[in-house]
Amino acid sequence: MSLRMPQIRFNDSDQLAALCKAGGDALRLNVLRALSSDSFGVLELAQIFAIGQSGISHHLKVLAQAGLVATRREGNTIFYRRTLPQNDSLGGALHAALLEEVDGLALPEEVQARISTVHTQRSAASEDFFARMAGSFQARQDLIAGLPQYRDSVVALLEALNFDAHATALEVGPGDGSFLPELAGRFARVTALDNSLAMLELAKAHCERQALGNVELKLADALHDDCPPADCVVLNMVLHHLAAPGEALKQLARLVRAGGSLLITELCSHNQGWAREACGDLWLGFEQDDLARWAAAAGLAPGESIYIGLKNGFQIQARAFTRPAADDRLTHR
Repeated sequence: MSLRMPQIRFNDSDQLAALCKAGGDALRLNVLRALSSDSFGVLELAQIFAIGQSGISHHLKVLAQAGLVATRREGNTIFYRRTLPQNDSLGGALHAALLEEVDGLALPEEVQARISTVHTQRSAASEDFFARMAGSFQARQDLIAGLPQYRDSVVALLEALNFDAHATALEVGPGDGSFLPELAGRFARVTALDNSLAMLELAKAHCERQALGNVELKLADALHDDCPPADCVVLNMVLHHLAAPGEALKQLARLVRAGGSLLITELCSHNQGWAREACGDLWLGFEQDDLARWAAAAGLAPGESIYIGLKNGFQIQARAFTRPAADDRLTHR
């Protein structure tokens, strides 16, 4: 007669072992590095790392079991992002130390090139939408959230920041120009940037109707072109159209003068997948913590926030982030 020894369970040790296992592979470390300020779907990661879908799925499963990545559904696609370490929980210090070391790595040039290709593919889809749908832009925006539903909240944030009479403003992606009169009445000089000629023509017509003499319209890409810094940079419902929102905030933060502010109006995270086709959205809103984390990585401090619930089930977040007045870093490239 043989005695069967009871199986000993090491729950805490198993959790640490999963974390160590996840960090014990070079490809998985590079995946974590690629996810530092971005989210990617399985097919995108397979493209970026030149590996089959089943192979990248296996590595993502290992990372997920260790609590290093989390998933979020965007329509029919599941995107992966890094999770933040919880320093007061088991493995939290190890998790934080691993990500700190990972962020010091340089991704191979071919991986960086493929990431750029993915971003280009995303951007092309968005630009194509706005080129085709400029005439019906406002009607499509109104399906989710038109400017009248959040205008007063953004104005309240502007008033609370108390800019002086000589301050300047920059609106990125002004749409049909409906918010430009609010900026023109509060700032000495306003610049509006858009990389869509069709949308810029709509904004130009609006400025002419309103006789906004202190507004300059420019066909430019705020993320890549040389743009003048401003005391206040405004993005109204723009971030969910950008290919890499986290990286975009880093670039946009450079356009904010020391002591100035970045104002963002965005949708909170939602599951209305139809918005991709109907409104050209690349992302289905954002978690509040995502914006705060990306802004902090860009050197911006959180300010006032306003949240607006809409009757159609969407929720809007209007957020102000400020560059410290003592920040003397270069504010433009």
